[in-house]
Amino acid sequence: MDEIAREKSVDPASVEIWFADEARIGQKNKITRLHGEARIDGTGAVTITKGADKGSYSCTRILIATGSHASSLPGVEIDEKRIVSSTGALALTKLPKKLVVIGAGYIGLELGTVWARLGAEVEVIEFLPRILPGMDDEIAKKFLAIAKRQGLSFRLKTAVKSAKASKTGVTLSVAPANGGDAETIEADVALVSIGRHPAVDGLGLEQAGVALDERGRIKVDARFETSLEDVFAIGDVINGPMLAHKAEEDAVAAVEMMAGQPGHVDYALVPGIVYTAPEIATLGQSEEALKAANTDYKKGVFPFAANSRARAQGHSDGFVSEFFNFFTKKR
Repeated sequence: MDEIAREKSVDPASVEIWFADEARIGQKNKITRLHGEARIDGTGAVTITKGADKGSYSCTRILIATGSHASSLPGVEIDEKRIVSSTGALALTKLPKKLVVIGAGYIGLELGTVWARLGAEVEVIEFLPRILPGMDDEIAKKFLAIAKRQGLSFRLKTAVKSAKASKTGVTLSVAPANGGDAETIEADVALVSIGRHPAVDGLGLEQAGVALDERGRIKVDARFETSLEDVFAIGDVINGPMLAHKAEEDAVAAVEMMAGQPGHVDYALVPGIVYTAPEIATLGQSEEALKAANTDYKKGVFPFAANSRARAQGHSDGFVSEFFNFFTKKR
């Protein structure tokens, strides 16, 4: 890839076009867009406290779908310039010579592999002894080998103690997760990808009577309704995995039930996808979860190396695993 393409890897104009298209789709479906920071004042009452459409509004129902924010670590302050979240990593205007990724989960590996393909030296630091926590161990081990071949380096079982930004880069202090001497790492940019938390601050939820759980998520019932009548919530702000596919299914079911129609989400059928190259997709329980539950299952594996098309395209690294019950045929 030439230098111009590398430096223009994220084009702000393309993002603006996407938002404009989204606005046109909303208008076509008779959706009125109001811009600003909103607060819920009670059932059917919303106040936009700051922004172009500042004022008080009334409605029949409220659906909270504010998503989530990137979490950080003690001693690591995200400034979106040198120490960035996924948002800042997508807005970098210059290719970093070295990128340190803190956290080897979905987002860290997705963006780490992107910047590695663009030519950056990428080092991934993970507190746990493996990458992709919660995903099938066989997949995690396979992708670790693939990522290393793509040029990424990994420090597993390593804790980040601090990260300090300067005008020229970032200085990180790291140490073994089980204790030991600290070590200094220098990088141009550090990406913090240790997880996310619900974006509920400033919504006035507690004052309005909307109950939260111990992790700051909005409590909802089977209809996605909160403790406040006719106020609903979906996606990252409620319990469950913070996945786009899950949030989409939540939204469809919630709106169907608001309209008096039957709505249901089978979370066992919501996929988990890591947008790396190659992509990783899972559906249902992992092999570790099946073993832990003493579930009777059989396993089938098909390697892409045995597929002619995959070999012809040079994409023979992957495989498909399937777990099923021999008698019930349930997968």
